[in-house]
Amino acid sequence: MKKLLPLVLITASLILSGCQSAYYGAMEKVGYHKRDIMVSRVQDAKESQQEAQEQFSSALEEMQALLNHDGGDLQSAYEKAKDEYESAQGAADDVSNRISKVEDVAEALFDEWQAEIGEISKASLRRSSESKLKATQRAYNQLVRSMRRAEDKMPPILTAMKDNMLYLKHNLNAQAIGAIKGEFASLQTDISSLIKEMNRSIEESNKFIDSLEGK
Repeated sequence: MKKLLPLVLITASLILSGCQSAYYGAMEKVGYHKRDIMVSRVQDAKESQQEAQEQFSSALEEMQALLNHDGGDLQSAYEKAKDEYESAQGAADDVSNRISKVEDVAEALFDEWQAEIGEISKASLRRSSESKLKATQRAYNQLVRSMRRAEDKMPPILTAMKDNMLYLKHNLNAQAIGAIKGEFASLQTDISSLIKEMNRSIEESNKFIDSLEGK
């Protein structure tokens, strides 16, 4: 069984790689090249970060409403906060998925670009293409680092939110709510930091898209 597992993982990886290659090949046949896919996926990643910003802000607002709850249906306020936490988790998962898709097409694009440089016979054109490839790779690496930095800020926030939701689930009363109020200021600070980091990543995304489109 132990020997079989690595083989299964390798096979799955090869199948996935083959599917991606087939996908890129099919898209190229209809005039949609890897560079176009790259632009589209960076745009998708940027939009997923914008949606995550909104979702984390909404989750913070609902938690604040729960903590400031004064009379009325406490269970309803808890359910709203819980729903927003779960939506924030979904938004975070989407961000991670979108970044991974950017990395996948980038690898395919840069491999293709490097291979095709070797087919250019004129030295001056080859050097120019190599220079452009390296510049694009540097901009891409900066973009992905920025995306991943923002991504890394999400799990601790989600963990804190989950802890609060689980704590309150079986202790939904004024005393329990008072017990977690001290953590709210820290959550506010962390989410504010996350939004700033995502804004930097979004700015990098815009710059990278402009560079690919020759703007």
